[in-house]
Amino acid sequence: DEPAMVEFFESLGAFRAVVEATASYEWFVRLVEPLAEKVLLAHPKRLRVIAESTRKSDRLDAFVVAECLARDMIPTSYRPTPRQRDHRRLVRQRDSVQRRITSVKNRMRRIMSHYNADRRDLFSQAGLASLKDFGFSPADRFAISQMAGEFAFHREQLHEANRQLKTCTRAAPLREAQLRELLHSIPGVGFVTAEVVLAEIADIDRFDSQKQVVSYAGLSPGQRESDGRLKELHIEKTGSKHLRWILVEAAWRLVRHSPRWRAIYENLKRRLRAKKAIVAVARRLLCLMTAIMKSGQPDSALHTGNCSGSANGDRPARPPVTSP
Repeated sequence: DEPAMVEFFESLGAFRAVVEATASYEWFVRLVEPLAEKVLLAHPKRLRVIAESTRKSDRLDAFVVAECLARDMIPTSYRPTPRQRDHRRLVRQRDSVQRRITSVKNRMRRIMSHYNADRRDLFSQAGLASLKDFGFSPADRFAISQMAGEFAFHREQLHEANRQLKTCTRAAPLREAQLRELLHSIPGVGFVTAEVVLAEIADIDRFDSQKQVVSYAGLSPGQRESDGRLKELHIEKTGSKHLRWILVEAAWRLVRHSPRWRAIYENLKRRLRAKKAIVAVARRLLCLMTAIMKSGQPDSALHTGNCSGSANGDRPARPPVTSP
């Protein structure tokens, strides 16, 4: 009951509030913000004293958070603007639809493979038309018919998602439009890649270094030191999975089509496995994007992006700036 909640908070007089950056925090922040002296958005994973508590309860958590607030020790999380939140929602919805299309394509190809009849142009107009006269079993005929309908539906959804996203980009403020143009200056970085990067990073100025951006994307390899030896672990996979995914996809495209990036990849692959090498390329690409957005200089004005650190990756950065 929101009116009752407003009445309760008004009865407190002057107060400050801390809200954990969970999935549904925004409505509560909007409710409390006009009533409070200050509202802090707390990073839940960095409130270690709560996460590591052996006696965990809501009452105890609230007490510890209040104590951290009194001591000015709240690790804050980034709160996107309404524009950034809307842009991110459209980008993630488009990604969700694209994944459904990929899923139904894979399922249709699986059925076709049972007849040794898969074809490269299966999802073209001619390929889909050929399914009508194909000799499926009754069960496969039913399944493939439903999947074809599902594919057509999701494809129309994708077209609509693209239209909505392009409408959103046309209304972009000047700073966002400039960053978009800078990202497009990188050969191989197209519409989808640029939109995901802009939506997930939201505000490049909230990061102090390339290492922070890399850590936010979850592309920093973990490291463990034992007996004076440093062992590199898998990447952390923290932060934005959407940003991490699109960077790896973009890295593969660059490696296939750009001699410069292919040479970087082949050099890395001689010392690393292929998967680690492509992650390293994705990391360098993100560093290049960060340098471009920070400097305002297009790709042609900068050298190949590279993070400081070993060829295997960067040393662990300080905890990343994150957003919900």
